[in-house]
Amino acid sequence: MKALNTLLIAASAIVMMSCGEQNQNNQQFVEENPKVTVTTVNAEYVSQLQVYPTTIEADIVNNIAPQSAARISKIYVEVGDKVNAGQTLALMDEVNLEKARLQLINDSIEFGRIEQLHEIGATSQSDYEAMTLKYDVSKKTYKNLLENTVLKSPISGVVTARNYDEGDMYAMAQPLFVIQKINPVKMLINISESKYSQIKKGMEVDITTDAYGDQVFKGTVDLIYPTINAMTHTFPVEVKFANKDLTLRPGMFARVTVNYGDNFRVVVPDRAVLKQVGSGEQYVYILNADGTVTYTTVELGRRMGNRYEVISGIDDNATVVLTGQTKLKNGITVDVVK
Repeated sequence: MKALNTLLIAASAIVMMSCGEQNQNNQQFVEENPKVTVTTVNAEYVSQLQVYPTTIEADIVNNIAPQSAARISKIYVEVGDKVNAGQTLALMDEVNLEKARLQLINDSIEFGRIEQLHEIGATSQSDYEAMTLKYDVSKKTYKNLLENTVLKSPISGVVTARNYDEGDMYAMAQPLFVIQKINPVKMLINISESKYSQIKKGMEVDITTDAYGDQVFKGTVDLIYPTINAMTHTFPVEVKFANKDLTLRPGMFARVTVNYGDNFRVVVPDRAVLKQVGSGEQYVYILNADGTVTYTTVELGRRMGNRYEVISGIDDNATVVLTGQTKLKNGITVDVVK
């Protein structure tokens, strides 16, 4: 009897231990709801800005060179010099110019004599017309040689290249000088055809450069090309900046920012936006009133610092998940952590 009681007690102990382990296992497999942090997003006015990379160009570029090969007698300017329209840049060999000057003087005297005789009828009409023609040719020849011997700048600008030295024989391989007008400067940007009706001449744009960091220069739309490129579906637009103090220089990399107006759209923190691996689809989790979350794809617009403009996918005053998204799936219940 005593042995039987001992056996019953041992069996009861085994049963109790088994129940305890079962209860412990049941407690171990109870899953907790994922913990997330959330925020409410709202709609606001978002400027529709588009940035276009470009290169700064001079408004006008003139290549200065004589009409024919000649010896360079004198150079008066150097690279970097500012020059005015009409300023003498260089003097070429004057031998041919002197010959033309003497011929012009001679023809001028002869024309005066023939003209007097013609007035009194002492010379034929053909002789008068021949001398008139010869005198006109002499004047034009001298003027042409003068322009190609005393080289002057046709514009006010900056000397950006000098390719010969005094005493060199100009051989027509490249210009003697390059003069660039850099006030104003211009930039050419290519804009999508969808924006064609929104671009107007005189529109103000912002210009930034790597050379001047965050400094913003105000330019204007100066020229809108009338045709669309059939391959790229873009059209060129020329932007100008007054550049009165010659701050911007040709060749600088620049960014032109065009403001196409404001749209009233929801703005969401970038931490709330995830990208679907493999598809590139962007999505957020929206918290519902019953504590569940909904997987929602979104179309994004501008990025503004650490926020995105949402074109579609999220309603105003929606609550979106900020952190804890890795454990979420559509329809799951979550616990919100303050």
